[in-house]
Amino acid sequence: MIRAYTFLMRPTVGQAGALAEMLRDHCSLYNGALQERRGAYRHTSKTTVRYGQQSAQLKDIRSFDPERQGRWSFSSQQATLRRLDKAFAAFFRRVKAGDKPGYPRFRSGKRFDTVDFPKDGDGCRWDSTPHDPITRVRLQGVGHVKVHQHRAVIGKVKTISVKREGRRWYVILTAEHSAPKPLPATGSVVGVDMGIANFLADSGGGFVPNPRHGAKAAGKLEAAQQALARCKRGSKRRRKAVERVATLHRKVRRQRLDHAHKAALDLVREHDFIAHEDLKIRNMSKAPAPKPDPEQPGVFVPNGAAAKAGLNRSIADAGWGVFLAILAAKAEGAGRQVMAVDPRNTSRQCPECGHTAKENRPTQEKFHCLSCGHSAHADTVGAINVLRSGLVRRNANPA
Repeated sequence: MIRAYTFLMRPTVGQAGALAEMLRDHCSLYNGALQERRGAYRHTSKTTVRYGQQSAQLKDIRSFDPERQGRWSFSSQQATLRRLDKAFAAFFRRVKAGDKPGYPRFRSGKRFDTVDFPKDGDGCRWDSTPHDPITRVRLQGVGHVKVHQHRAVIGKVKTISVKREGRRWYVILTAEHSAPKPLPATGSVVGVDMGIANFLADSGGGFVPNPRHGAKAAGKLEAAQQALARCKRGSKRRRKAVERVATLHRKVRRQRLDHAHKAALDLVREHDFIAHEDLKIRNMSKAPAPKPDPEQPGVFVPNGAAAKAGLNRSIADAGWGVFLAILAAKAEGAGRQVMAVDPRNTSRQCPECGHTAKENRPTQEKFHCLSCGHSAHADTVGAINVLRSGLVRRNANPA
């Protein structure tokens, strides 16, 4: 089993400068490799340059520029070239599928924030001073950097990545270890219904409130973005304004992540089987198509775009996708079973008599069956039906 760990690094001033130079040089390598591919294909020969050819050039590049490219780990530079190769592979896959292609773009030094080391011990070393009470990671060209290790790393470290977020630096590890010991069985099963008013409702009648971190920070974000818009490009004041906006976004993202972890952990600890809706979040948050006025060419009639934009913001703020990914990972480590089911009509079908109708849900919260008169919270009804569908699917396909 592979598990990732993220720790805050505490570099000295000199080490922080070296880390910034490492990102700059890897960004330059990425852009240079992209330019070579573009130029080769635009030539009349339509030559295709691949990763193997560019990797073979690294030795000469490092010899030609020993003070910059020659300082850093050879393996990390290969990882940067692989990143570009993956970007092209994804581009060709989208072209073949008929999706929006999205040709790989040149990266700005301000947006190139990660360097990968494919193997511990090759240009990097986790816990490089084992006899020191302070944990350190050694990075070629940077040195032994202090790490705030807030929890133990279980298993053998496989890869190491360095990431910059604003003024902070993080080290990200992936460690491989045997399957963890599953949690004791509880004999409990649950269905969950994701929502906006409540983050989730379970089949037992419980609710997890939606914290709405993005909505709460909207005022501060708006003020910070307005201050940024007033700043002159390239000025010191603008750099501070950019950092302020990034800090606010980072705080909201971390709050959302923390809430998702806690909600998922509660479910995994209390239940052996968890059923949830198989939500197509990307489709749910699409903007509505424009509606041309048939009587006036070039004129469009209202299509509810403003209301849909507000709903899309609420969906993004809830972070359903992040939560479901965390839930699946925690369930795997705890030996629990998670199953996604078709969400259609889960909140319109009566759990008592099975009658399904749109009119059974007169309001967002209320469910009242027109056939048998059963009344309950609509989200709880949805969670009950999700659980039943999940159990049927589990019994039809036993592990």
